[in-house]
Amino acid sequence: MGSRPEARAPLRSWDGRFRSGLPSTRPIALGAVLALIAVAAIQSLLPRPPEITRDDVHAAIASALASATPPPALSEQAYGVIQPSLVLVEVTGPTASGAPTASDPAPPATTAPRNGLGSGVIVDQQGDILTALHVVQGAADIRLTFADGATSPAQVVSSAPDHDIAVLRAASPPANLPAAVLGNPGALRIGDEAFVAGSPLGLTNSLTAGVVSGLDRSFKLPDSDQTLTGLIQVDAAVNPGNSGGPLVNRAGQVVGIVTALINPTDQDVFIGIGLAVPIDVAGGAAGLPPD
Repeated sequence: MGSRPEARAPLRSWDGRFRSGLPSTRPIALGAVLALIAVAAIQSLLPRPPEITRDDVHAAIASALASATPPPALSEQAYGVIQPSLVLVEVTGPTASGAPTASDPAPPATTAPRNGLGSGVIVDQQGDILTALHVVQGAADIRLTFADGATSPAQVVSSAPDHDIAVLRAASPPANLPAAVLGNPGALRIGDEAFVAGSPLGLTNSLTAGVVSGLDRSFKLPDSDQTLTGLIQVDAAVNPGNSGGPLVNRAGQVVGIVTALINPTDQDVFIGIGLAVPIDVAGGAAGLPPD
């Protein structure tokens, strides 16, 4: 019985020494709390990012869709450039006719009035209009309708029969006569975009699209010994009423004046071969050199 206190004394002494050797956790806890407070204080001083609203989401979607929208078609851009310079040519006379074709019979020998349609294009600031000579040759009356709807009688002021080109001038032109930009037909290559603008069958402000399908072509005028040479061949649709209208490139620049369509049948409709006089030849022959 007297030995039990002596046996427990060393145990209490070892336990006391173990506890006294452990570091105190209070300073660590206090440091952690202070660090959290510092972080919270710093974050409170920083600007908060703006909240994303529904309008922000819609704006982001609209921007993404706008960037994915393709640019306007080349044909749309070309038409926008040439359209203000287009002219409808209406004629009355014994020999007024549409575009010549390789299969056309000789025109009837008659003096009865005959109506015809063609196209033209304003080529300078004076309002001179290039068209095909066969559209207006022998006409008793020529009437023009401009892109803005204004109308005026007109007369032929010069012509180049060897190239089927005529220059018209309005008797009472509108105040605004936007001249087309003349291009360089020498830069054309087979496969280049080609657009024919005009009034086929009287359908004003029409555009057909295709490519340059041949260069330096020849065409013998029906019932004539005359042959047109150096022509541009296109597969953009050409129909009666297109004669005299502009052939334009992808930039909307005039590179030719439509003169004929080729059809081996007796139908005056387009089957894929249209011909145009290069604008340097057309303009130069009529005393209007290209820009």
